[in-house]
Amino acid sequence: MSTTFEGSLVSPPDARYAIVAGRFNEAITRRLLEGAVEALGRHGADPDAVDVAWCPGAFEIPFVAHKMAGSGTYDAVICLGAVIRGATAHFDYVAGGSANGCQQAALDTGVPVLFGVLTVDSIEQAWERAGTKAGNKGAEAAAAAVEMVNLARQL
Repeated sequence: MSTTFEGSLVSPPDARYAIVAGRFNEAITRRLLEGAVEALGRHGADPDAVDVAWCPGAFEIPFVAHKMAGSGTYDAVICLGAVIRGATAHFDYVAGGSANGCQQAALDTGVPVLFGVLTVDSIEQAWERAGTKAGNKGAEAAAAAVEMVNLARQL
C-alpha cells in the first residue's frame, strides 16, 4: 500500500518563519510583505514567530535566505521582492540569479524557501501582483510556506 503525503494550511503552533525582503522597488515589496504577514496570521502562525530581514535587492535575497535557512531557527523562509524588466539584459541576470539562488538555498539546507519575488515586464504588472487585480503574491508565498512546513514534517 502506498502513502500519500500532503501539507496542511494550518501552521503548526511551534513553527517559525523568516521573510527576506528586497528593498529595491520597496513600495511594491512592502505590499508583498504586508500580504505575507497577514496570510501567516490567517493560517495560524504566531506573529512573534515571524522575523523579517531587509536586504538591498532581489539579487541579494538568496544569500540572506541561505543564512536564515541554514541557521536552524526557521521552518521556512519566504523571499519577497520585485524585479521589473528594463531595456537591458540586467533583468535576466537579476531575476534568474534570484530564482536559482533561492532554490539552491532550499536544496542546500533542507528548509523550504518560497520564491515570492515578482519578475514582471512593467510597474503595472507588479502592482497587480502586489494586492490589486492579480491578488497578493506575498500572501500566496506565505500560504505555500505553511503548507511546506507541514509537508516537510511528514517526510
